[in-house]
Amino acid sequence: MPPAPTGSKEAILVIEDETDVRDLVRYNLTKAGFRVITAPDGLAGLKAAREERPHAIVLDLMLPEMRGEDVCRELKARESTAAIPVIMLTAKAQTGERVAGLELGADDYMSKPFSPRELVLRVQAVLRRVRTSGTASDKLTVGPFEIDRGTFEVRLDGEKLDLTGIEFKLLVMLIDKRGHSLSRDVLLRDVWGYRNVIDSRTVDTHMRRLRAKLGDFADRIETVRGEGYRFLVEEAD
Repeated sequence: MPPAPTGSKEAILVIEDETDVRDLVRYNLTKAGFRVITAPDGLAGLKAAREERPHAIVLDLMLPEMRGEDVCRELKARESTAAIPVIMLTAKAQTGERVAGLELGADDYMSKPFSPRELVLRVQAVLRRVRTSGTASDKLTVGPFEIDRGTFEVRLDGEKLDLTGIEFKLLVMLIDKRGHSLSRDVLLRDVWGYRNVIDSRTVDTHMRRLRAKLGDFADRIETVRGEGYRFLVEEAD
């Protein structure tokens, strides 16, 4: 997604049914310099996402009219909104719920109660990642992998892969550093933009989804026990 034009504010859509939470998030994001759009339920949020094309979305899961999980699924299924980063905000704190949210294509996940300052930092991190990913326009070919950073496109044996923004950057980073293992902390810092170590299971969940999309080439991403992950180099590369 392109950055906001010079002189304009990046728009954040907040989909949250609790008025006090919605107002709290809106206040802190506005204070941080963002233009904030709000929606009180899932259907209104999905409509706003399609019409406003925000730069990022803060999405509660327990919503009336349409569940947050279904909103996220719809967003990621549509080409016009698939690239918009989504940060899930929910009272569901169980690991299983977090993993399920990430598997739907969410870029990040925060549990209630939450720190408004941390939420702002998470939003800034996903936007920084999008801006950084969009600055290069060079192409890279490694074996059957063809990467175009300018269009965020990856082709594998000529077939375009349907990757989320996180999956794209994970794969590109691994290929750029091919043959070298990258720790989960490094991936969280350079892919997610986190300055402090966050639960490393976030990396493992996204890596599992990425491998599933690579199909027969999933074994090119190797788990390095006790360290992290590595993209394997083959003679044909």
